[in-house]
Amino acid sequence: MSKKILVETSARHVHVSKEDLATLFGEGYTLTKKKDLSQPGQFACEERVAVIGPKNSFPAVSILGPERKETQVELSASDARSIGVTAPVRESGDLEGSGACKIVGPKGEIEIEKGVIIAKRHIHMTKADAAVYGVEDKQIVSVKIDSPERSLIFGDVVVRVSDNYALAMHIDTDESNAVLAGMNAEGEIIK
Repeated sequence: MSKKILVETSARHVHVSKEDLATLFGEGYTLTKKKDLSQPGQFACEERVAVIGPKNSFPAVSILGPERKETQVELSASDARSIGVTAPVRESGDLEGSGACKIVGPKGEIEIEKGVIIAKRHIHMTKADAAVYGVEDKQIVSVKIDSPERSLIFGDVVVRVSDNYALAMHIDTDESNAVLAGMNAEGEIIK
């Protein structure tokens, strides 16, 4: 029996710390929820910032909430190259030795010495989901995504298990374009 997983495209975005939010938007500022995301408690914000690299910039990058312990910028490999930033493939939150950039908001700007990453493709799932799919936290799997013209198997997909998650696979825009993933794309774990 085939067990499909929703595949979502994660476009470039920024997660900000409370301190950096105050610098970028002003003391005491709070993020404005635009819409909820598939992961419980996560949301897209109305706020946007400029992300500036040595070669170029993105003038209006979405912030995702809530605030994080550290500021983090998630780009695709194409994005990183286009602005001249060296960004390693990492899991969210693994920022040591990652890329640097400038972030500019309406009230101020910050230079982050680390925090720019290309997010490692991953699957969020609960413990119950992991039991159904026969996988465990941090396991590396492959996922087949069928497409009318560009089916493909993604390797090196990390499984992230927590009861705070909802079942979904996240890929970046480069990966999504490679498979022509639409709004209702689905994948199947093949170990």
